[in-house]
Parts: sequence; structure tokens; C-alpha cells
Amino acid sequence: MATTKNSAKALPAKRPAPAKAVTAAKVKPATKAKTSPKAKTVPKAKVAPKAVARKPASVPPERRRNYIEMAAYYIAERRGFAPGNLLDDWVQAEAEIDRLLAEGRLRG
Repeated sequence: MATTKNSAKALPAKRPAPAKAVTAAKVKPATKAKTSPKAKTVPKAKVAPKAVARKPASVPPERRRNYIEMAAYYIAERRGFAPGNLLDDWVQAEAEIDRLLAEGRLRG
């Protein structure tokens, strides 16, 4: 029997093909194409719907008032409960709650 040597020859590493230079394609001027009565129409591509501004969530008036009361309390607390700013606190809280409801960040 003949014995063969199992020699592990290292295979040369394959090198990637050189990149081809990219050239700008020539653009032909637009021309009117002749259409026949039997020409097929190409369907238009579908377009994603535009983002629609959210409407404020429908919230019962009692719940909205409760949210505003709590927000006004925390606003007053941040300023140290200094007297004389009750209406300003309420208006600021009302604006904040309406904004949060419009963004959908508060549940109705």
C-alpha cells in the first residue's frame, strides 16, 4: 500500500476584486412618448399618510378639574406657597393639563 502524506498546505487568501469606478449616468432629456389606446396604466406608488395633529382627549369636566387642581397645588408648592399667585398658578396648571391631554400623555 502506498502511503500519502497529509500535508496541510496553506491556501492563498482570496483577495476581493478591485472596486470599479462609478461614473455618472448620462440623463436623456425628457421626450413625449407616443401612447397607443391599448397602453397600460401604471398604478401610483402608495404614500404613507401624513401625521395628523391629535385632538384633545375627551375628558369628563370633573376629571379635568381634578388634574388642574393637583397641578396648581404642585406649582404653588414649587414656589413655596407664597401668597398672591393663586390665579397665575391655576392658569399655568390649566395650560399644562390641556397640553398633556392633547399629546395623549394623560388618560381621560
